[in-house]
This record gives sequence, C-alpha cells and structure tokens, in this order.
Amino acid sequence: MMMLDFKSFPQLQTQRLTLRQVNLEDTPEVFRLRSDPETMKYIGRPLQQSLEDAGKFIKELLRMQENNEILFWAIGLMESPATMIGNICLWRFQKEHYRAEVGYMLNPLFGGKGYMKEAINAVVKYGFKGLKLHSLEAMINPFNVASARVLDGTGFKLEGHLKENYFYDGKFSDTLIYSLINKFDEKAPSK
Repeated sequence: MMMLDFKSFPQLQTQRLTLRQVNLEDTPEVFRLRSDPETMKYIGRPLQQSLEDAGKFIKELLRMQENNEILFWAIGLMESPATMIGNICLWRFQKEHYRAEVGYMLNPLFGGKGYMKEAINAVVKYGFKGLKLHSLEAMINPFNVASARVLDGTGFKLEGHLKENYFYDGKFSDTLIYSLINKFDEKAPSK
C-alpha cells in the first residue's frame, strides 16, 4: 500500500503556470469561482454565499492536506503566481490501489487558452512520478463538454457512464468516469 506525506507541499511549474499551495489570501478568488453559478454548473455542490464560506473551505482543504487526504493547488500565471486563476487537486486516494482522483476548476475568463491541459499534465506527471500512483481518474457531468475535451486532450480515456448516480438539488444526474494509467513506469509498485 502506498504511503502519503504532504507536509512538504509540492509546488509545480509549467511553461506558463505556477501551481502552488492554496492559502487564505486566495479567499476572494476561491469565492469568485465557487459562488459563480456558471462555473459551478457541473460541480453539484452549493454555491458559496460569502467570503467567510470561502475561508472555511480553504481551512478545510488545509486540514485535509495535513491528514494526507488531498493536494490542492492554486493555479497562477507565471508572471503573476499570487493571483489564482483556477485550482486543481488530487484527492480520494485509494492507497491500496495506487489510485487517486483529479479535480479542477478554472475561471472562465482564462478558458480556451490551454491552461487547464497544462495544469493537468503537470499534476499527472507529479502523481505518477512523484507519488508513484498507478492510475488516475476524473469524474465529470456528461454535459460538461469542455471538461471532456480537456480530459481527452490530456490522454484520459472514457471508461464508464454511471446513470443517475449523483443526487443534488432535488435531481439525479449521470457521471462519466475517465481514467489514465501511469505511462511513466510500467512496473507494479513493490509491497
């Protein structure tokens, strides 16, 4: 079984992006993303109602990180890394299976520029090379065409379609499951 230790947060960089640990200074941007009905349309969680909600959310993320349950990166442009334009995370670790889920969100003002593909590729590389994961999954709403396009463009393959498996806001919705196998190391992890 894999062991996780997130005490030393892994900052990642790409050609255009910096992926850094989220912090309370990101509260306004987290609130902007998580209070926007358009951005949250396919997330299936309540909209944040205040900056206080966003601060509590960040504190919970940091608590989960201390417990090795999540790695949650704020995405910033290389020229202004302190300004968060989106986020990406690894979570729902299945240690016995060397598997985790990737989740992400991007401010719509920065969509269509390839930033999320760049961020996903960096996190995939870290997950496979740094954490020695064997596979990653992403779960999305079938109507989220932009997210499906991003996953297709980063090598994820559609593996399943769960019918009406998620209940939120008085209705059931479907989930598409995408998966990616570690392409960096074909060997199974040692016990």
